[in-house]
Amino acid sequence: MNTSCPHSSGLPHTHLLHRLHAVQQQYRHIPPHAMQQAAAEFNVPLSQVAAVVAFYSFFSTQPRGRFDILFSNCTSCGYLIGEHDLMHILCEQLEVTPGETRADGLVSIDETSCIGLCDQGASLLVNGVPVTGLNAAKLTQIAHFITDKIPLQQWPEAWFDIPDTIHRRDLLLTEHLTPGTALQRAFQHGASETLAIIQQSGLRGRGGAGFDTGKKWQLCLEAPGATRYVVCNADEGEPGTFKDRLLLREYADALLEGMALCAFVIGAQKGFVYLRGEYRYLLPHLQTALERRHDQELLGNDILGQPGFDFDIDIVVGAGAYICGEESALIESLEGKPGIPRIRPPFPVTHGYRGQPTVVNNVETFIAAAHIAVRGSSWFKAAGTPSSAGSKILSISGDCEKPGIYEYPFGVSIQQILDDCGAHNVQAVQTGGPAGTLLSPAEFGRAIAFDDAATGGSFLVFGQQRDLLAIHRNFAHFFAHESCGFCTPCRIGTQLLKNNLDNIAEGRGMAYDIEELQQLSRLIQHQSHCGLGHTAANHVLDGLRKFPHAFTSHLQPHFTARFDLDQALASARQITQRNDADAHLDNER
Repeated sequence: MNTSCPHSSGLPHTHLLHRLHAVQQQYRHIPPHAMQQAAAEFNVPLSQVAAVVAFYSFFSTQPRGRFDILFSNCTSCGYLIGEHDLMHILCEQLEVTPGETRADGLVSIDETSCIGLCDQGASLLVNGVPVTGLNAAKLTQIAHFITDKIPLQQWPEAWFDIPDTIHRRDLLLTEHLTPGTALQRAFQHGASETLAIIQQSGLRGRGGAGFDTGKKWQLCLEAPGATRYVVCNADEGEPGTFKDRLLLREYADALLEGMALCAFVIGAQKGFVYLRGEYRYLLPHLQTALERRHDQELLGNDILGQPGFDFDIDIVVGAGAYICGEESALIESLEGKPGIPRIRPPFPVTHGYRGQPTVVNNVETFIAAAHIAVRGSSWFKAAGTPSSAGSKILSISGDCEKPGIYEYPFGVSIQQILDDCGAHNVQAVQTGGPAGTLLSPAEFGRAIAFDDAATGGSFLVFGQQRDLLAIHRNFAHFFAHESCGFCTPCRIGTQLLKNNLDNIAEGRGMAYDIEELQQLSRLIQHQSHCGLGHTAANHVLDGLRKFPHAFTSHLQPHFTARFDLDQALASARQITQRNDADAHLDNER
């Protein structure tokens, strides 16, 4: 892991997100005068810049520490290990309040959503650089380094090493494509025949929704518009998903080739890789891959000597927003705005980036397209099932002996996967992350397929020792935090779900709360504006139906007051600067 310049973006400040990131690194926050400068520089309203700063969790208007630490709160790579709360252990050692910056400005510690290190154990980001395999001893060393103000570059290099744990390879991971071979084959066939090959292969989007890739490319090709764009969605933010981390590191050439292939088919000259903010440390590697392809005449003008085929790719790095994994929210972010999903239709294939026809596919889909162009549609269709051609790359984590990356032909059973990853005495499996499907042991005969147990790649294993209510609570907190706030059903509904689950987990729930959870979940599911809201309550509905005991075992038989009047008067005590016994209702303090 290269930590030689952890604060540098490595990008020209030609995008608002990049400019704001540079400001954040310079001042350790984004002050008002910098927002005004950015508004003038990009010729946008100050209100837009302020909205962007407020929207993305990696931006702050209050100073962060010189050592800015974010603990993952994921169920697999999170800071809670049994009875140990690693974040609070480090906070105590450094005398920091979670969510705040220490008075001397040296350190700030907070939590963030899954950072894509679920196969590496408890993990954190320090100044954007990941440290994995956390335990009490390592935290003590971290506290020592910070106290002594030892620069990140002098920390043990092994701490920043993230080994790739690939346990099973199939169609896409077995061999690396020779750069340029997919494009050369496309030039031989021509754009129309290449599109036909993609269509005949049965390739569907690997992000989870499974839309026909060839059809998407065709719709974009046929849409009216002066300019077309190719966008790679590398914003995998679903907790438990980390396959793109591997693909971006080890198969970047195949990804970039797949994007260029799409550009040749639809007639695009510009492409973007939208990289999630948590993966910013992969940026130097991706930039090197882009430079190498320029040197090989695989990007730029007249690619490989093909007259008129001009195509280039820029990287735009996000700033911490799960919702930007939704394609229209991603496009809004590309345009330098808060990542709020658009009303659809129209869809990006006709009205995407800057209102022009745009193809948005994820990393795995573009890599698959490049392989298909080289090896043909029959090669791809020979694997999988009639409705789900090819293979699927899974990120497997949780309670298993061998977490990591597994690639299977579609149609593999849940039980086979559990056997391969060394999962024993399994209580439940969550496919597709918190937005996906919760499976009970009675369903382990089901198959990974678009028409059965569909998944974008996340495969979370929960053993019998797990408290499933705690898992649901974690998921509910995730969705409440990541809601973009645009629509009331999601903005308010996810908060209410979180509050209800908190009440039940803390022993303040009654049978009425179960009915309220069901009604609230259905309202969120059917009335929300976008996919985040539509799926945010899936885990609750699955849990209530398949694991009701996880909820009912925590219920109280009698009414318990939830409103703490004494606590409600805390603000009044603060204003009056009183905390004596007479200022409390119980008169015992």
